[in-house]
Amino acid sequence: MRYYVVLITFLIFFSGYSQKLTGNSSFDLSKRVSTIEFVEIVDNHLEEALYYYKNNWKVLRQKAIENDYILSYQLLQAPATEDSAIQLILITTYANSEQYDKREENFAVLIKERGDLRLLNNKKPGEFRKRVFGKELVKHLY
Repeated sequence: MRYYVVLITFLIFFSGYSQKLTGNSSFDLSKRVSTIEFVEIVDNHLEEALYYYKNNWKVLRQKAIENDYILSYQLLQAPATEDSAIQLILITTYANSEQYDKREENFAVLIKERGDLRLLNNKKPGEFRKRVFGKELVKHLY
């Protein structure tokens, strides 16, 4: 009997969860859209850059997920090379074009709620990072 109660509880939970996910098309890769930014660290201020992204960029994206504004985010780190000074790659993924189209409006609300930037050593973003280039509307194929 206990086994059946656990099984039924699991099935009810899973069916509700899967409906929510398929409702926002998060499993449909063809509807996902991402923005990707490539960032160079200025004057070896990696510590300031990582602090900034952890305490500002990441916090906003966590709130954005909670509010169903985005599907996911990633911050990737790569070593600078002779061929490329890019050290950080920021990816924000939206479940669909509707989320993407509302990104500016939605993030403006979150930024206003959040307040002032959290900075390390009082360095402003332009002093420790340089956005090399970015790509918008990156579609997911598979």
